[in-house]
Amino acid sequence: MKVWVPLAALCVLAAAILTAQQTPPAPPPKQEAAPQSDDPTRIIVDVTRVNLLFTVMDKKGRFVTDLTKNDFEVVENKRSQIIQEFSAETDLPLRLGILIDTSNSIRDRFKFEQEAASEFVRSVMRSNQDRAMVVSFDSTAELVSDLIADPVKTERAIRDLRPGGGTALYDAVYFACRDKLSQDQPKTKFRRAIVILSDGDDNQSRYTRDQAIEMAQRADVVIYTISTNISRTDTDGDKVLRYFAEKTGGRPYFPFKVEDLAQSFENIQNELTHQYIILYRPDPLKTDGLFHPVELRVKGHKELNVRVRPGYYASRM
Repeated sequence: MKVWVPLAALCVLAAAILTAQQTPPAPPPKQEAAPQSDDPTRIIVDVTRVNLLFTVMDKKGRFVTDLTKNDFEVVENKRSQIIQEFSAETDLPLRLGILIDTSNSIRDRFKFEQEAASEFVRSVMRSNQDRAMVVSFDSTAELVSDLIADPVKTERAIRDLRPGGGTALYDAVYFACRDKLSQDQPKTKFRRAIVILSDGDDNQSRYTRDQAIEMAQRADVVIYTISTNISRTDTDGDKVLRYFAEKTGGRPYFPFKVEDLAQSFENIQNELTHQYIILYRPDPLKTDGLFHPVELRVKGHKELNVRVRPGYYASRM
């Protein structure tokens, strides 16, 4: 008996060890996903490259479309940058925001504006490739039609608008860029543009003009503006519309009469199909979240006008 008990204990111990060896180890405790940033201005971008979408025109306002990579120089922080990619882009999918002022100040011209905007959507959108949305703004900004690839529904949304109220232009730009146009990634695979139809007078927005501009630059959105002011007098609203276009690489239009609106839309359509794109890696690369001015030059051709955004916001790492 004195010998049998220890042997039994050893057998039990050996069996326990064998079982433990055959049992797979318990999985490690599940780690919770890192919390997402609640910063409303946070847009995911490629932190190593900057893309510049731009047009080149001669002194007569004609598009120059036969330039090559070697014709351009990119300068950042007084240093010439190495152009990694260059192309003349006409087929990139379009992400378009039509922002229409529905305030009382444009009531007498509203119907014609609807017709011109509808015709623009019909002519510029390509089925199964481009998407457009409609945002109206009076006292508040409202998404009337989301980003869709259906020009018929987009046109219908424009025609169903009704004027009335104040003007929240800056909120409309901020919302369109942050919540919609910045979503499709990577940025280099899409052309993002906003067309604003307004008198430029803002009296209701929560965001400032410069906050709206910054959001457009972060989202890589080019803004085209069409003034509804037909007084032939340069107003503060016209200055705002000009500022939006200049700071994003777009172009402002000031038709003298409502019948000229259609021509303005046609000019924007032509510009969207005569663009170049350059991609480069900033040297030195900075991830400070700040705005970095960039200058794009056509070497040896001072008579050519390059329309491009004046810089970019670096990502923060």
